[in-house]
Amino acid sequence: METEPDLTKIHQHLRKKNTMRIICPSCGNDSDFFEVADGAILTTRYIQNSDGSFSQDGDESQILGEIRFFCAECNEDLTAYHQRFVEMLF
Repeated sequence: METEPDLTKIHQHLRKKNTMRIICPSCGNDSDFFEVADGAILTTRYIQNSDGSFSQDGDESQILGEIRFFCAECNEDLTAYHQRFVEMLF
């Protein structure tokens, strides 16, 4: 079992599909992914309404540790794809 993704295998898989979509080399998933951030600080601001309920006013996050990227179908570690994912966030 490989502990680090084989970048050559990943690049060949992308070329084979003739696309720049991220595709999980383990299960073929090309639509559902998630990130896991270590050491994150989340700050959420709220406003209390006149009826006593609360509404979110904004949020901020600060990541202090590593960010990993995973396939949401098979949980394969796809951190080798993370830079491509970040480049394609709009």
